[in-house]
Amino acid sequence: MKFGFFFQLPCAPQQTEPERYRETLAQIEHGDRLGFNTAWLAELHFYPEFSVMSAPLMVAVAAAQRTRQIRFGTAVSLLPLSDPIRTAEEAATADILSDGRLIFGVGRGTNPLHYGGFNIPMAESRDRFGEALEIVTQAWTADKVNYQGKYYQVKDVAVYPKPVQKPHPPIRIATNSSDTFPLAGQLGYPMFSSLVVVPLPRFRQDIAVYWQHFEAAGHQRTGDEVALLFPLYVAATEAEAQHVPRASLMHYFEVLSRRMVAGDADLDAATRARNKEMQERLQRLTFEEVRENVAIIGTPEQCIERINWLREEFQLSELIGWFNPGGLMPQETVLQSMSRFATHVMPTFH
Repeated sequence: MKFGFFFQLPCAPQQTEPERYRETLAQIEHGDRLGFNTAWLAELHFYPEFSVMSAPLMVAVAAAQRTRQIRFGTAVSLLPLSDPIRTAEEAATADILSDGRLIFGVGRGTNPLHYGGFNIPMAESRDRFGEALEIVTQAWTADKVNYQGKYYQVKDVAVYPKPVQKPHPPIRIATNSSDTFPLAGQLGYPMFSSLVVVPLPRFRQDIAVYWQHFEAAGHQRTGDEVALLFPLYVAATEAEAQHVPRASLMHYFEVLSRRMVAGDADLDAATRARNKEMQERLQRLTFEEVRENVAIIGTPEQCIERINWLREEFQLSELIGWFNPGGLMPQETVLQSMSRFATHVMPTFH
């Protein structure tokens, strides 16, 4: 079983952007020394309290120069928002500069602020995503790209550089909406998701659909298909688990609930209604419910018990820990939680 950790990079008013990036790079260096497999870097735009990381490939390249073995995953590269030829070039460059340590996580995103900021209609997101993914993989594997789609047309374009990894860096598709699970399964790509976004009962249904489409398309399981993201805090005592991560974690859900309806004017009525329902659910959420259903928070023994259940329940191949959701925990607290996890939890699963 693999273990990764995740960065979204929220920036509160009392924090500076350079400070947040310095802390991120220091945490990645720490994770590399501790033996984590992957640092996952989110791409988000136009909402600094939620994240100031808009260019995760640049962060991956910077971190690669400071580390030895940890891999770098985009979580996710929002394919509809960029020209796919440029995306292929930049990701291949990142793969080269990281000595072949890139994992290309992709998604279309569902935030209307992103689409409005880049002047792309959200209604085009699904088709643009499918076309862009085809173009990127062709750019990495073919001498020349030829593609005629609804949104992208490419004729005899030779794209360089090519990535170090052959035939190309591993691709993983984010599956946070129910209609993406069957697409990921049909294409045979590994997926990753988060119970932060997908409620547990719906995730059970959605992952069953993923496996149905995966097997119907004739793909063979490798054991690397399912990666899940969880807010994670390893405490020395139950009292610490109750107290230390609470404020930062609940701040994240408060910010998320506000973000859910930002830019809603650009959405159709059904999506607006779904976002409003999720906003109301998030506003009712308690720390105790987060611990029960969404996060992994507790002593090492409690964390091991929960991870064992998750691994058996969902055939979990990689657990991705989010050690500072909300971004308000002090750096030393985050590093200590990472160390406890690597020392007292990870060895159980190796």
